[in-house]
Amino acid sequence: MRGFYLLLDFNLLFIVSIFLGEANINEAKSESTNKVYIVYMGGPSSRNGAGRNDHAQLLSELMERFKKTESVVQTYKNSLLGFAARLSEEEAKSIAQRPGVVSVFLDGFSQLHTTRSWDFLKTSSHSQLSWPTPADTIIGILDTGIWPEHLSFSDENMGRIPPRWKGKCLSGKNSTYSFKCNRKLIGARYYDDPHAPMVTARDFHGHGTHVASTAAGMPIRGASYNGLAKGTARGGSPSSRIAVYRVCADESCADSSILKAFDDAIADGVDVLSISLGGKSEDFLTDSVAIGAFHAVEKGITVVCSASNEGPSPGTVENAAPWLVTVAATTIDRDFEVDIVLGNSVVIKVRNF
Repeated sequence: MRGFYLLLDFNLLFIVSIFLGEANINEAKSESTNKVYIVYMGGPSSRNGAGRNDHAQLLSELMERFKKTESVVQTYKNSLLGFAARLSEEEAKSIAQRPGVVSVFLDGFSQLHTTRSWDFLKTSSHSQLSWPTPADTIIGILDTGIWPEHLSFSDENMGRIPPRWKGKCLSGKNSTYSFKCNRKLIGARYYDDPHAPMVTARDFHGHGTHVASTAAGMPIRGASYNGLAKGTARGGSPSSRIAVYRVCADESCADSSILKAFDDAIADGVDVLSISLGGKSEDFLTDSVAIGAFHAVEKGITVVCSASNEGPSPGTVENAAPWLVTVAATTIDRDFEVDIVLGNSVVIKVRNF
């Protein structure tokens, strides 16, 4: 009889283990189908300061429910409130109904958007610039990072870093390429994209280095491209400081990382933000650049964005929020002629654009 009960207990344990196993599998499947959503809750001063309490309470409930902090991808708590977390569609809809929540939207992706440019714009030459004033200006760049050893970012003859600067220079986890800042490049951060983790603020794409040098690169005489366009390459404000926020992995930039970079840059003390990326959102409340820039402008920071490089139709413009300074591209007042030698030795001149 005792053997019968032992057999019964064994069978019962076996059945329970099957159910528990199925439950764990179903839970794992459910978690694997969750997507990253951004929960935006306005600014810290919204609703007479109640926003911070709502933010802390909701975040605490979320972590308690999941029993693990890795479900929360990013938190925003300095100049804007919110977080990015892996949620089911039902959970996202439920959170959207909570008091203090402004919007809930999927974590999407924004896309990345000559030596004579500043002469064409009739800006002052480097020798005519007043050195002390621009040197106190800090320009933040949200992009693919930066190549810190580039001559455009030399700190030769630059004074001490403004004492109001509160940012960081993260050396990163790439053992092959160390990363150091100086009196020109005073800050560097990078963000763990939930879709493509990053380990350094170093730019392996080139876009961020290009954007940073365009904004504030030091003068480099004799610059050219294979002998073409030889001249002095410099940024618009060559004596300004640069702080980089790597939010992009290759061509794509996660909205959750963009918002985190805005939150950090505002707290770090930048004066200007340069952003050459954008998405297709038609609603400012689901547009990471529009949301982040709104809170930056509230703090007196000028946010300059590109108007994008593509359609779908002529005149299509991204980054159109009224608090942004949005700049479009145009043709310049020069072209390059090169010689092409045909098979019969005839030489013709053509324009190289």
